[in-house]
Amino acid sequence: MGRVEDILEEMARNPADIRFTDLCRVCEHYFGKPRQEGTGHRVYKTPWQGDPRVNIQNRKGKARAYQVRQVLKAVERLRLENAIEK
Repeated sequence: MGRVEDILEEMARNPADIRFTDLCRVCEHYFGKPRQEGTGHRVYKTPWQGDPRVNIQNRKGKARAYQVRQVLKAVERLRLENAIEK
């Protein structure tokens, strides 16, 4: 698709039709390299306490819609926390 911001906009509009590679690009941009990626899942660490991970999986080249929504929430939380800290 392209830029991370463009992908985020598409994720918000249509979470059921996001390519897995695009979701990986967004996750790596915000959370760094996955700590696990050899299996069918990719797990990204988040900087807050509690459940400190984002877990996504490839389903025939597409991302699962509920996982896309989880990534959107995590990105929103990260942006909010970074805005408060500044």
